[in-house]
Amino acid sequence: MSASSRPQPPIRSRLRFTALVALGVYPVVTLLLYAVLSVTPGWATWQRTLIVAPLMVVIVVWVLIPTINRRFGRWLAA
Repeated sequence: MSASSRPQPPIRSRLRFTALVALGVYPVVTLLLYAVLSVTPGWATWQRTLIVAPLMVVIVVWVLIPTINRRFGRWLAA
């Protein structure tokens, strides 16, 4: 089977995907910030960010994006 005869995956809507990611990221960031702020009183902003950023990346890459693709894959491909 040649490369040109393979079925191509559907083109997904970047605008829809962006909107879904933004809707998913906002509550996660908000909850993480409240959680970190409550246990780190007096810390500098850069120190809190050092905790929040890696947690946010892990949640987005391993939880949020796969969930969006699984639940909204057909809608994104439409």
